[in-house]
Amino acid sequence: MIILCIQILNCQEGKKEEVMLLFNGVVMDASTLVPLSNSQIFINRSFYSVSEEDGTFAFWVKRNDTVLFSRLGYKSTVLYVSDTLSGRQFNAGIYMQSDTLSIGEVIIVPRLANLRSEIMNAKPEQNAEINNARINVAVSAYQGLHSQSRLGDPALNYEVLRQKQRIEAYERGGIPSNKMVGISPLILLPAAYLLIHGLPEKPTPLKPSLTRQEVDQIHQKYLESLRKKTH
Repeated sequence: MIILCIQILNCQEGKKEEVMLLFNGVVMDASTLVPLSNSQIFINRSFYSVSEEDGTFAFWVKRNDTVLFSRLGYKSTVLYVSDTLSGRQFNAGIYMQSDTLSIGEVIIVPRLANLRSEIMNAKPEQNAEINNARINVAVSAYQGLHSQSRLGDPALNYEVLRQKQRIEAYERGGIPSNKMVGISPLILLPAAYLLIHGLPEKPTPLKPSLTRQEVDQIHQKYLESLRKKTH
């Protein structure tokens, strides 16, 4: 009875650790508050999904998980799921900072002295493709003159190459004959199962269920935090 009670307590503790938390949220530009669609979401370094057209997302995580939000032109934002969270459903606002640099207009004007010398000493433009073609023709002609006697029968050479390719393809697709050993039929069972049933389907991402009122509430909290920082 004592052993049974200990096992039950251990199972209950394991279940507590595996409690899943549901997050619904929205990804926004931190400056303009514009929704950012197609923001990549990684859970524990594994790609999960992307945000919807309106920037919303939803996923299940466990405590102590790490969620990374990434988008081109923005700094990556990390959400650490704390083990002190109480409850199982949460709303989150992800406000990403722009990572692009804006530069002023640049104007470049050539100096008159340099411009005059370039016009007087201008060289005719050369086509790189024509030059390469001329070089290739010259190399081919030279090889044909000096190696024709060592080429042998073209048909025989072609057949030798085909035979070599067939051997290499067979060796790559199977086990070399000099390395074949006894194979247990149990090894073939997983492959047969996959052929019959196919690969397991990847679970589809959750659809967000965030209301407009909840999005406004997230915005209000964000603006309040900005005011506190400025004061």
